[in-house]
Amino acid sequence: MELGAFSVSLAVADLSASVAFYRKLGFEVTGGDDEAWSIMVNGSNVIGLFQGMFESNILTFNPGWDGPGQESAEFADVRAIRGHLVEQGIEPVDDNTVDSESGPAHIALVDPDGNSILIDQHR
Repeated sequence: MELGAFSVSLAVADLSASVAFYRKLGFEVTGGDDEAWSIMVNGSNVIGLFQGMFESNILTFNPGWDGPGQESAEFADVRAIRGHLVEQGIEPVDDNTVDSESGPAHIALVDPDGNSILIDQHR
């Protein structure tokens, strides 16, 4: 099962300080609103910085992307991924896939150690 591009979404206290720090590590801003969130890329590495949006860090997968904002020709829709996970006994803790048959949607999971996982489809 292909989950799409992987990134880490970090809950940060001060967006501008975090952006400045990750720039020093070679990351470049590729998206965001400069107030609450920023997406940064260094090669194939992607981090999302989110101020006041999440309580903790999140492992993020983006079906339909095969790299930093690069669309893949074919991909497993998040609804199919959800169906597979439910068959495996994994129930989403947040699920907005039930209201639509296609297009953008997401599911959120929590692993056995309490780590948050977001499968977030933008297309």
